[in-house]
Amino acid sequence: MTALYDDRFYADQRGMSTSSASVVVPIIQEIADPHSVLDVGCGVGTWISVWTAAGVSDVNGVDGNYVNRALLEIPPDQFVSHDLTKPLDMGRRYDLVTCLEVAEHLPPASAPVLVESLVRHADVIVFSAAVPGQGGTGHVNEQWPSYWAEHFAEFGFRPFDVFRDRIWFNERVEWWYRQNCLLFATDKAALRLRLASIAGPLDVVHPLLYQRGAARPLSLHARLTVKAQAGIKAVKDARLRRTLRGIKRS
Repeated sequence: MTALYDDRFYADQRGMSTSSASVVVPIIQEIADPHSVLDVGCGVGTWISVWTAAGVSDVNGVDGNYVNRALLEIPPDQFVSHDLTKPLDMGRRYDLVTCLEVAEHLPPASAPVLVESLVRHADVIVFSAAVPGQGGTGHVNEQWPSYWAEHFAEFGFRPFDVFRDRIWFNERVEWWYRQNCLLFATDKAALRLRLASIAGPLDVVHPLLYQRGAARPLSLHARLTVKAQAGIKAVKDARLRRTLRGIKRS
């Protein structure tokens, strides 16, 4: 785990996370107006830092012990080290829990554990997780949103597609957030926030992921073509050498 999520991993994603959070956080505030936020799988705390800049001071971030504390973008006392494959209990509740592009990094057996850890701390959860074929460092459980919706449903949470139509074309937001970001809430919380029931499909693919996927077979085809051409040339060269040897003998 430590080798996968090293300083370079977090350095590479820092700018992307900051830009995305700067767009998404105000939308969440408009919808839910949270005064306390728990970010599960926070990395170096980029999203939490954006929440703080937006005026929310009651914040905590949780992630593994492998996170280099020197890279934290939040005060160390706001960071909690925890193995997310095990149940998490902060001993309190929050207005909002976020868990963004984290679940795919945990083994399938930990999926229900993670979801239960999330719902233990809030009635409103912003959740995003990689879909099958998305790819990424350390992805071991890429699943469709409907898979996660089933897990949340066991605790009385329903999905609400309140972000994707607002950020789908926004290039300041990384495409995986644009594609995967959903809000899960209890019926009571949904009523309080006046959330409309989801109308469209949960399982969608952003064009940028589709383009990436479409490019992979082309690259493979190109590699195979080069290998085939090299093989044909080798056969021709061998035939030519045999022909030349035959000419010399005669």
